[in-house]
Order: sequence, then C-alpha cells, then structure tokens
Amino acid sequence: MPDPRSSDVILARMMEFHPKVIDLTLDRVHRLLAALGHPERRLPPVIHIAGTNGKGSTQAMIRAGLEAMGKRVHAYTSPHLAWFHERIRLAGDLITEQALTDLLDECVQANGGEEITFFEITTCAALLAFARTPADYTLLEVGLGGRLDATNVVDRPALTIITPVSIDHQQYLGETLPEIAGEKAGILKRGVPCVAGPQTDEGLAVIEAKAARLGAPLLAYGQHWHVGTERGRLIFQDETGLLDLPLPNLPGPHQIQNAGAALAALRRLGADEAACEAAITHAVWPARMQRLTQGPLPSAAPGVELWLDGGHNPAGGEAIAATLAQMPPRPTFAICGMLNTKDITGYLRPLAPHLTALQAVSIPGEKNTLPAEITAQAATQTGIPAHIAPSVAEALATIAATAPGARVLICGSLYLAGTILRENG
Repeated sequence: MPDPRSSDVILARMMEFHPKVIDLTLDRVHRLLAALGHPERRLPPVIHIAGTNGKGSTQAMIRAGLEAMGKRVHAYTSPHLAWFHERIRLAGDLITEQALTDLLDECVQANGGEEITFFEITTCAALLAFARTPADYTLLEVGLGGRLDATNVVDRPALTIITPVSIDHQQYLGETLPEIAGEKAGILKRGVPCVAGPQTDEGLAVIEAKAARLGAPLLAYGQHWHVGTERGRLIFQDETGLLDLPLPNLPGPHQIQNAGAALAALRRLGADEAACEAAITHAVWPARMQRLTQGPLPSAAPGVELWLDGGHNPAGGEAIAATLAQMPPRPTFAICGMLNTKDITGYLRPLAPHLTALQAVSIPGEKNTLPAEITAQAATQTGIPAHIAPSVAEALATIAATAPGARVLICGSLYLAGTILRENG
C-alpha cells in the first residue's frame, strides 16, 4: 500500500485552487497542458471510455486483455477508493509515492496560482506521467460526462468506448437521457471508431447521429456485436466470428454487457482468443460486488457472507438487484450510505424485493453524505424495513447477532466503499 503522507499534503492544497469542486470546461486544462509542454500530444495510443455505468469494469477487462498480449498499459480512473495512487497506473504498476509527489509539485508550479479544479490538475499530472513513461496503450476513463471532461483533450485517440448511458449527474449533464447521451458522445472524434455498449433507443440515436456527423465508424451492441450467455458460458459474436468463453470473474449479469464492450474493443485492436479470455477471467475491479473474506470486518462477523459494492444510481441498483437474484437464497441485509446528490429512491427501489432489512449509515468524513435518517426514510418508503446505525461496524455487529449466516451488502457509494477498504486493510 502506498505511503500517502507526502502526496496527501499537496492533494489537500489542490482542493483549494478553485471554489467549485466540479466546473465543466476545458479552458483551464488546455492552459495547464500548454504550460507543461502538451503531454497530451505525446501519449501512447489512447482508448477513451465514457458512460454512466461500467466504465471501470470495462477498462479493467481491456487492460487484462492487452496485458495478456504482452502490452504495457497506462490506465487512468476515478474516483479512487482507498488511496489516490489507484487513479494512475503506469505501464501496469500503480504510480509510486515519490513519482506522484514530484508530478503534483511540478503541476502546481506550472499552474502558477491560477484557478483549476482538483480533477483537472490531477488529470494533467496523470497525462504528464503517461507521456514520460513508455507504454503501448493509454486507457483514459472519463470523470464526468465526456464533452467537457478534463480527459477529453486527445485529438485523435485510437478508439472510443461508450458504456451504457443512464440518468445520473443531471445538475451537470442535463435532465433527459438524450442530453446526457450527447455529453457522453462528446468524446467521439472524426474518423475514430467507437464501441457502443447497450443503450436505450433514444440514447443510441444521439450517439449514432454524432458518429455519422464525424464519420466515426460505430460498433454498436445489437448491430455489430452481440453478447450473451449459453449453458454457463459467455458467447460473443461480431463480424470477425464467434467466441465461446468462460463467464467473467467479475460477478453480476451486468458484467456480461461490460465484457462484450471490452471484447469488441479488443477485437478491434487485434486481440486473439487467448487475450479475450484473459480479459474477462483476469480482470480485477474492487468494490463492484466484491466479496470481503479477510480483514477486521469479516473477522468480526464470522459466518456472515459479506459483499461490497460502490454503485450509486438507479442503474447501479438494478445491476445489484440482478446479481442478488442469481445468488442462492439467503436472508440479505444492506448497510447503505449515499451522497446527498444521488437518487436514493431510484437506487433502492430495485433492491427492495431482495432485501430482508437495511441499516442506514452516514458516510464518515464526507460532508456531502446523505444523513442516515433520510436514507432510512427512503428505504422504508420503498418497502424495506430500515434502522439507523452509527457506523458500518455496529450495523454489521447488529445483523450478525440477530441473523447469523446472513448475506450482508455494504452499498450506496464509492466513497463509503473506499472507507471500508481502508478500514478493512
């Protein structure tokens, strides 16, 4: 685990560079990148990934597939869970504490005291690191939206990907699904192929129109590639042929769709069947229906089947519900904490038929946490018996005492998931 002490001081200062946490525009990013000598122009071939859900899992699968081909892969993702270093992977390895500290110092100096958001300046630091480290590919995950996201500064990526688009972050991206799809489609570039995961009809129409205007070849789910399961295997079909593969090691039926997008991308990049199999069987992505079996939390509740998931919007709730539906029947309890910017009712509604009860918590140390009382009220309104707990540990202890052998899902926020991973070692 990285030693966070040096970089944490600089990262904390960066939070003060702009009065807004999120302020979507590319002007500040272009200014700083110019001061840094335009590292975005010297990156290894870029695969740019946008979408509402599934970006991280899809990226993890693509990275596993490329690395199985012997490729060195940079990867940028956000937010981090336990440590900031998770956001920047250089040629396969997490960035070191010293390298991160030096990069952040350099970016602060180059920024010259100008206003810039935390995500913008740290994205510039990642691009600088990627430009200076030899690799074969760069995987860039969009932070928010796409059109005005700080990652959208590469003029000609090798490939773009849009995972399923749904309603989220309406205050920044628009109230309707076509508006949000338009923001995601902002990563499309003239003549650059785009892999589109499963979309609603109205979302796909927006993406198709943008691709047509830019002459960007579109590889759309249901048209140019198909994915599904048959007799406990994953079946993928595109214009190259058929793949009969094991199921993804990342649990949940939604990972079939993510695997399909990853496989469509890898096939476009020339991956063979062995690399495609490695993509879906070797991928690692924490806090996405992650089973916790070691550490203080599982040890404190022996016999409890403990899971962790960071999904936080209605589509995320539906994905978790579909996963629970495929698990063996067992009393299932949720320990839930969410941010106050999220649609908690929309998130909990699909979970209601699968939950015995819910323990509501506030996310520790998070100023934008939804108070546990409101989470409990929302759960009750969706038909889930709910109680308030002062902490995850106490909620887990209560469940373990009253329902030995239960299944427990800690859920509702990546910020809560990060807290759990840090505390659980």
